[in-house]
Amino acid sequence: MSNKIVSKLNTYLILIICFSLIGICILTDTSLFYGFLCGIIFSILIFIKEGYNFSELACMIINGLNDCKIIFLVILLMGATISVWLFSGIVPTIIYYGFEYIKNINYVLACFLISSVISIVMGTALGTISTVGIALIAIGKGFGIPNHILIGTIISGAFMADKISPISGLMNLTLKTVNIKYNKAILTMLKTMIPTYILTAVIYYYIGSIYSPNINEALILSYQKEIVDSFYISNKLLLFPLVIIVLAVLGIKITTNMSIGIIGGSLIGIILQKHSIIYVIRAIIIGYEGKNVGKISEVLKGGGIFPMIEVILIVMGAVVLSSLFEGTNLIKPIIDKFIVKIKNKGDLVFSTAVFSIVMTTLTCDQTVGILFPGKFLKRKYEKLGEKREVLARTILDSGIIIAPLTPWNVNSIIIAIIANTATLEYAPYAILCYISPVITILTGYISQSFKKNKKLSV
Repeated sequence: MSNKIVSKLNTYLILIICFSLIGICILTDTSLFYGFLCGIIFSILIFIKEGYNFSELACMIINGLNDCKIIFLVILLMGATISVWLFSGIVPTIIYYGFEYIKNINYVLACFLISSVISIVMGTALGTISTVGIALIAIGKGFGIPNHILIGTIISGAFMADKISPISGLMNLTLKTVNIKYNKAILTMLKTMIPTYILTAVIYYYIGSIYSPNINEALILSYQKEIVDSFYISNKLLLFPLVIIVLAVLGIKITTNMSIGIIGGSLIGIILQKHSIIYVIRAIIIGYEGKNVGKISEVLKGGGIFPMIEVILIVMGAVVLSSLFEGTNLIKPIIDKFIVKIKNKGDLVFSTAVFSIVMTTLTCDQTVGILFPGKFLKRKYEKLGEKREVLARTILDSGIIIAPLTPWNVNSIIIAIIANTATLEYAPYAILCYISPVITILTGYISQSFKKNKKLSV
């Protein structure tokens, strides 16, 4: 990091231009990558004017990308995993048995529970919404439940992936940024996840009980029949994702674990689903296109390495921009003013949550909501004697989880397209996205109060 300080005028100029470019991309339905790219070029020109040479800036960019190279690989593996777990019958099996569960439970609550479990297994919120989420919405419509309520409920469950899934790209970006391992972070995350999950489930049970739909078993059976006609279904297939989750909890390297999932899922697809090797390779590269059998086949498709390229470009743009901001001390004076008044752990957690939420909201992407607080607040956590696991948890509970609530966020835009429902319509029912930041902030203050009382008693 350089000792030079960018002038106040140019600091605000860069920030305004960069965020404006991102906003323009959202308004014109253009890839965020172009906004980041133009912002990077503009920033470099200003930094050179401020006295930095190009080689200095290039080193900042290379170092930033190098630090996150594992994340780019994880994103590619995530695309392959979604495709593999679809054509191998793993996700269809989960959906099949999930429908069995629907017959005996409040449907709104079932949507939340099923989407949350599948999202943790798949490691992607949008992947869950675009697969099982669409099927759940279709069934819910038959029960007379409003579309926006179903979508909000499924979003709450789906975004559990980004909050806690061991194979989530955002989860691993957070762990990498804060420099901790999943098996250590998970214990800290459960302290806020469990009460958040239970409270959310209770609220959805209440909402579901209001509608009290009559379960149309014939409709469920028709979906199950379509799945059985298209895939080899067995409860034994449920053991495979369970093994992957256990390996992640045991601390197996994420790329190794995801590779095991891809290889194992491919073998299952070849042996049990009777796919050819060429078919498997093609599906991994361009995504699984599904089988033309009934309505359920229309939603059981997606994934692939190729569709993830744009995601990687967007993440790279965010990484490069944040690396330049960090390396040139651009926002350090602003952040210093923001955190200088933080004197206790409760305020630290609150400030982290606000910082992450603001960054995610302004940049329309969760990546910056991870990178900025993750990189700039690590020292403050160390200074106040707070664990880095709490920093990671706070980011995941706040800036990551609120993404689908902002109309101009890339997640909201995709969801609106997938579900054909505006953000402002479903947002009030995405309960988990509201409760999660509140719980993590309250936990921070409660933890501080508990430690303070413990010291006084000693």
